[in-house]
Amino acid sequence: MPNTDLLENLMQVAPLKLIVHESAKELGDEVNKILVEQRKAINKPYSNSPAYIGYEEASYLVDHSCPRFGSGEGKGVVNDSVRGKDLYILADPCNHSLTYKVNGYINHMSPDNIYQDVKRIIAALAGKPHRITVVFPFLYESRQHKKYARESLDAAIALDELVHMGVSNIVTFDAHDPKVQNSIPLSGFDNFMPPYQFVKALIQHVDDIVIDKDHLIVISPDEGALDRAVYFAGVLGVDMGMFYKRRDYSKVVNGKNPIVAHEFLGDNISGKDVIVIDDMISSGGSMIDTAKQLKGMGAKRVFICTTFGLFTDGFDDFDSAYERGDFDKVITTNLTYHDPIARTKPYYVEASMSTYLAAIIDFLNHDAPMSAVLTPTDKIHDAIKEYNNGNHNIFND
Repeated sequence: MPNTDLLENLMQVAPLKLIVHESAKELGDEVNKILVEQRKAINKPYSNSPAYIGYEEASYLVDHSCPRFGSGEGKGVVNDSVRGKDLYILADPCNHSLTYKVNGYINHMSPDNIYQDVKRIIAALAGKPHRITVVFPFLYESRQHKKYARESLDAAIALDELVHMGVSNIVTFDAHDPKVQNSIPLSGFDNFMPPYQFVKALIQHVDDIVIDKDHLIVISPDEGALDRAVYFAGVLGVDMGMFYKRRDYSKVVNGKNPIVAHEFLGDNISGKDVIVIDDMISSGGSMIDTAKQLKGMGAKRVFICTTFGLFTDGFDDFDSAYERGDFDKVITTNLTYHDPIARTKPYYVEASMSTYLAAIIDFLNHDAPMSAVLTPTDKIHDAIKEYNNGNHNIFND
């Protein structure tokens, strides 16, 4: 967790409040609880100052709702005063478990529905908060981040729309393409990465892993994840390799060109543990194929680390691949909704980002330098050094 001692001599921008959309309720409740506990120990000498009114609260959550009419139309309702508050709106666009009725029929909420609810909430605020920050752990429409022909540019349109509605800052994690922030060059856009949490989860659940270049290698499953793999391999002090997705550009299947083959570029991986890192698992077919090839090349174990485990085609293919021995663990964060069945899988590991997200919100509320949370490289180095020196309980806190 970032060092919250840095906040002790800083004032809050304005009283902190959270609006947690139903799509992110579990994560939001955890973040709120952590903020309540953290703030009991911060700025104690100044707690009676008028500048810290509302600093320590039993809860920072704002009562709100997004009810719908029988036709499926909806509205946003905010029941608590937010005038002059530093407001954070948290929503998970990829939560497909939510439902609503349209003319008596049950509809599952789509990313578009959840994004529209966020806009409804902002509209209901009527410009009264001191500042509005929208937290999309999975950036809405981030997979449609560039255009090749007559295509919509949805991610850029959404960001531009939010800014025009009065949003000061967007917070997200492991954006599919961070360059999408160029669509709002005069507004805030913070993109955070989860490598520290991946290392923590890996060490906690694989107690015999050896983190050095002779025993471990990081693999990018495609050219798009190369930057993530380079950074992760660098902080771990190990080598890296990558796969190149050879596609058939004469065909389009489910909106994309089908993959013909995965070509590997890298050193010999025989006998080594392998970490495959990417931003998301969608259907998972490409990731499973990559893991299978790595095992065929002699990899000792394959650990899949992705920020977002969407599992859009369910778990059957992963179950079969695990039973075949194609991979050993799937580590993904709690930043987006997971079907409860995921936690019953022997290969599934969830890396909690709740404390990290709470710290990010706390730092932003103090207008503190974000370098303490943006660059955890030194912290990862120190943890790995401790682990390699025999302290295998480094993360058991």
